[in-house]
Amino acid sequence: MTDESIFEIATLGGGCFWCTEAVFDDLKGVISVDSGYSGGTVANPSYEQVCTGRTGHAEVVQVTFDSQAISYEDILRIFFTVHDPTTLNRQGNDVGTQYRSVIFYHNEDQKKSAEKILKEITAENIYDDPLVTELSPFKEFYKAEKYHQEYFVNNPNQGYCRVIIAPKVAKFRSHYKDKLK
Repeated sequence: MTDESIFEIATLGGGCFWCTEAVFDDLKGVISVDSGYSGGTVANPSYEQVCTGRTGHAEVVQVTFDSQAISYEDILRIFFTVHDPTTLNRQGNDVGTQYRSVIFYHNEDQKKSAEKILKEITAENIYDDPLVTELSPFKEFYKAEKYHQEYFVNNPNQGYCRVIIAPKVAKFRSHYKDKLK
């Protein structure tokens, strides 16, 4: 990091936070990734509460990054390659509003960048179906329980990690070799 390092935060929901966290942990310029909950009405929710789908929260990651090393727009481009932004309130077998595709922007610059990337991806016709990613102002982030942090790193042989997360991480690593730590 340089003296000009400027830390910024991105809050993103792309389904299961274990999958999303595992990808962003590997990026150059990323300082930290925390799994948690955002976008709902219940203060300090538990994982069990969020899983009911009644809190309004999405499973999200909060990515702190050095914007001199990686741009917010690149963070978003990667975000769109590691989840399906065309399925409303679901990712694979995970179903419910807690698994929605969502970008919680922290300021007007992030909102404009997100709108730009959404238009860019739509224009590229990458997906057969339209994007359903929600774009909402950031309000609050609640860090998930300790056992959810670094889940993939700490549980590589767990079934979900081997079958669901490992292939996503492998795909990400092959697409973004130049951006890996």
